[in-house]
Amino acid sequence: MPRVPFDFTGYRVVVAGGSRGIGRSIALGFAEAGADVSICARGAAALEETRQALAAHGAMAHAQSCDLADANAIEAYIANAAATLGGIDVLVNNASGYGFDESDEGWIAGFNVDLMAAVRASRAALPYLKASPQSCILHTSSIAAFRPRASGAPYAAVKAALSQYATSQALALAEHRIRVNAIAPGSIAFADGLWERRKLEQPELYEATLAKIPFGRFGKPEEIAHAALFLASPFAGWITGQTLVVDGGQMLNG
Repeated sequence: MPRVPFDFTGYRVVVAGGSRGIGRSIALGFAEAGADVSICARGAAALEETRQALAAHGAMAHAQSCDLADANAIEAYIANAAATLGGIDVLVNNASGYGFDESDEGWIAGFNVDLMAAVRASRAALPYLKASPQSCILHTSSIAAFRPRASGAPYAAVKAALSQYATSQALALAEHRIRVNAIAPGSIAFADGLWERRKLEQPELYEATLAKIPFGRFGKPEEIAHAALFLASPFAGWITGQTLVVDGGQMLNG
């Protein structure tokens, strides 16, 4: 992958859901570009491994275990991250409950982690973002938000709600010069990720999905990270309330 062309020296970046996959790549991208970074997730081992990788870039690196379905835990994490970094300039809400199950549990997992964690983290971070001259919020949505699904409706529905929330939030926070955008990744593959598991457990679904991607491959987490860096940078200073699709043309094939 190309080197990060952005300079985030002096930025304080918080990535909720930042220990694996897309979140990890976003956190590492910011660290490589000079930012100090805080991450949270539930798994302590992955958090510490990623924290060390962040610190290797010379950045201040903070990591804290946090259940993003827990409102009190989110509030405590954001406060600790802000105290450690000395403020917050960029908030990235990346976590997902992967609510594919049509049961109440599936719906609730998606609602609590994909949507309400973003709402709660944004609320907790708002005083720090208001104090920053370069503040923005990024949400990780999905192309599932734009397409009907015969299965996995809870995931699609909450991602659609998250993209809509980004537009309303952008309007509400514009007076404070806080930009809000979302990224809608297509199918992204990484070690121990959803699509790597499906390759083993649901090979027909894996191959059918791959066949619909015009670029002929699954996406990489780094490609979503590059989009996040752009949207958080001054080069996107006039962009707010948008959901950027990053999918190798996957949506073009329905």
